[in-house]
Amino acid sequence: MKTAQLSGSLRVNVGKKDATALRNAGRVPCVLYGTGEQSHFHVKLNDIEKIVYSPEVYQIELDIEGKKANGIIRELQQHPVTDKIQHVDFFELTDNKTITVGLPVRITGSSPGVMSGGKLMQVFRRLRCNGLAKLLPDVITLDISNLQIGQSIRVKSIEIPGVTFLDPANAVVVSVKMARGAVKGVDSTSDEAATDAEEEVKE
Repeated sequence: MKTAQLSGSLRVNVGKKDATALRNAGRVPCVLYGTGEQSHFHVKLNDIEKIVYSPEVYQIELDIEGKKANGIIRELQQHPVTDKIQHVDFFELTDNKTITVGLPVRITGSSPGVMSGGKLMQVFRRLRCNGLAKLLPDVITLDISNLQIGQSIRVKSIEIPGVTFLDPANAVVVSVKMARGAVKGVDSTSDEAATDAEEEVKE
């Protein structure tokens, strides 16, 4: 995973009144947990927004008044009306502890099925993965260079060393659907993949 840096300051008091004061000052209350005693701290709103509103998934190097730790965002609380970030929970990472994250899926290559007039259907924009932080990739890249009309890439066909996929093994991630005017380049019995791709796109 990609890495981001974030500096914070310890909270003197922990409570609703203190949290409100921090938010009014442009800070976001946070907590770090996972390996022992929790650490309550606060960070700049602008700094955390750059991480939260990025399409990337980050491993975050935290510096809390000199105390260093690596973590990922486990839970995010936002204002119900403005969506402004209200609170962030960080889970501390260690070398021997696996984590579960949703990694973005990116497509590469040119599908002959699409070039024949087929329609590319990307059902999953992210896949839930479990593994050690050091083994998790920045993104899951799928090459569609061999996809003909009616063919697909399913979760079970994706292999990344040290990574376990938690979505259903038979779920279609990307497929090429027959479109009006398209010409099939090869005979295929996997038309069911195109049907599966019509299901609701899962983020």
